[in-house]
Amino acid sequence: MEKVTGIGGVFFRARDPEALAKWYLDHLGIEGPGPSIWRQEAGPTVLMPFAQETDYFGRSEQQWMINFRVADLDAMVAQLDAAGIAVERRDEWDSEIGRFARIHDPEGNPIELWQPAS
Repeated sequence: MEKVTGIGGVFFRARDPEALAKWYLDHLGIEGPGPSIWRQEAGPTVLMPFAQETDYFGRSEQQWMINFRVADLDAMVAQLDAAGIAVERRDEWDSEIGRFARIHDPEGNPIELWQPAS
Protein backbone atom coordinates (compact mmCIF):
# COMPACT_ATOMS: atom_id res chain seq x y z
CA MET A 1 0.00 0.00 0.00
CA GLU A 2 1.29 3.46 -0.90
CA LYS A 3 1.35 5.78 2.14
CA VAL A 4 1.68 9.52 2.61
CA THR A 5 5.12 10.66 3.77
CA GLY A 6 4.17 13.59 6.00
CA ILE A 7 2.10 16.72 6.29
CA GLY A 8 2.52 18.92 3.24
CA GLY A 9 0.60 21.91 4.56
CA VAL A 10 -2.04 23.14 6.96
CA PHE A 11 -4.60 25.42 5.31
CA PHE A 12 -7.28 27.42 7.07
CA ARG A 13 -9.32 30.58 6.65
CA ALA A 14 -8.25 33.85 8.25
CA ARG A 15 -9.72 37.33 8.45
CA ASP A 16 -6.26 38.82 7.83
CA PRO A 17 -4.02 36.15 6.25
CA GLU A 18 -0.92 38.37 5.94
CA ALA A 19 -1.04 39.54 9.57
CA LEU A 20 -1.67 36.01 10.81
CA ALA A 21 1.23 34.60 8.75
CA LYS A 22 3.48 37.29 10.26
CA TRP A 23 2.32 36.36 13.80
CA TYR A 24 3.21 32.69 13.19
CA LEU A 25 6.64 33.73 11.90
CA ASP A 26 7.34 36.23 14.70
CA HIS A 27 6.23 34.06 17.60
CA LEU A 28 6.64 30.45 16.46
CA GLY A 29 9.28 30.76 13.74
CA ILE A 30 7.08 29.26 11.04
CA GLU A 31 7.86 30.64 7.61
CA GLY A 32 4.92 30.81 5.25
CA PRO A 33 4.65 30.75 1.52
CA GLY A 34 7.06 33.09 -0.18
CA PRO A 35 10.78 33.02 -0.79
CA SER A 36 11.21 30.26 1.79
CA ILE A 37 9.08 27.47 3.20
CA TRP A 38 9.19 26.21 6.78
CA ARG A 39 11.16 22.98 6.96
CA GLN A 40 10.15 21.00 10.02
CA GLU A 41 12.40 18.61 11.89
CA ALA A 42 11.71 14.89 11.67
CA GLY A 43 9.77 13.57 14.59
CA PRO A 44 6.50 12.06 15.71
CA THR A 45 3.20 13.30 14.27
CA VAL A 46 -0.18 12.27 15.61
CA LEU A 47 -3.36 12.23 13.54
CA MET A 48 -6.15 11.76 16.05
CA PRO A 49 -9.85 12.32 15.50
CA PHE A 50 -11.69 13.36 18.67
CA ALA A 51 -15.33 12.76 19.56
CA GLN A 52 -17.68 15.47 18.29
CA GLU A 53 -18.58 16.37 21.90
CA THR A 54 -14.97 16.99 23.08
CA ASP A 55 -14.20 20.18 24.96
CA TYR A 56 -10.44 19.67 24.50
CA PHE A 57 -10.21 22.27 21.71
CA GLY A 58 -12.09 24.96 23.60
CA ARG A 59 -15.03 26.45 21.71
CA SER A 60 -17.59 23.87 20.62
CA GLU A 61 -17.58 25.19 17.04
CA GLN A 62 -13.79 24.72 16.79
CA GLN A 63 -13.25 21.87 14.31
CA TRP A 64 -9.48 21.52 14.53
CA MET A 65 -6.42 22.26 16.63
CA ILE A 66 -2.84 22.12 15.44
CA ASN A 67 -0.14 20.69 17.66
CA PHE A 68 3.47 21.83 17.22
CA ARG A 69 6.45 19.93 18.64
CA VAL A 70 8.96 22.01 20.59
CA ALA A 71 12.39 21.07 21.92
CA ASP A 72 12.14 23.12 25.14
CA LEU A 73 8.62 23.91 26.34
CA ASP A 74 9.82 26.08 29.23
CA ALA A 75 11.89 28.26 26.88
CA MET A 76 9.00 28.56 24.42
CA VAL A 77 6.56 29.48 27.21
CA ALA A 78 8.98 32.14 28.51
CA GLN A 79 9.38 33.57 24.98
CA LEU A 80 5.60 33.73 24.48
CA ASP A 81 5.05 35.24 27.95
CA ALA A 82 7.63 37.94 27.15
CA ALA A 83 5.68 38.74 23.97
CA GLY A 84 2.45 39.13 25.96
CA ILE A 85 0.87 35.93 24.62
CA ALA A 86 -1.28 34.08 27.14
CA VAL A 87 -0.07 30.53 27.71
CA GLU A 88 -2.19 27.93 29.47
CA ARG A 89 -0.66 24.93 31.26
CA ARG A 90 -2.55 22.18 33.06
CA ASP A 91 -0.93 19.34 34.97
CA GLU A 92 -3.52 16.90 33.64
CA TRP A 93 -2.34 17.58 30.06
CA ASP A 94 1.15 16.23 30.82
CA SER A 95 1.66 12.49 30.56
CA GLU A 96 4.14 9.79 29.70
CA ILE A 97 4.18 11.07 26.11
CA GLY A 98 5.34 14.56 27.09
CA ARG A 99 4.44 18.02 28.32
CA PHE A 100 1.86 20.38 26.81
CA ALA A 101 0.86 24.03 26.75
CA ARG A 102 -1.88 25.88 24.88
CA ILE A 103 -1.98 29.26 23.19
CA HIS A 104 -4.35 30.91 20.72
CA ASP A 105 -3.38 32.85 17.61
CA PRO A 106 -4.78 36.38 17.14
CA GLU A 107 -7.87 34.95 15.41
CA GLY A 108 -8.65 32.60 18.31
CA ASN A 109 -7.41 29.34 16.78
CA PRO A 110 -6.06 26.98 19.47
CA ILE A 111 -2.45 25.87 19.20
CA GLU A 112 -1.06 23.08 21.33
CA LEU A 113 2.65 23.03 22.05
CA TRP A 114 4.14 19.61 22.81
CA GLN A 115 7.54 18.69 24.18
CA PRO A 116 7.73 14.94 23.56
CA ALA A 117 9.10 12.81 26.40
CA SER A 118 12.70 11.85 25.80
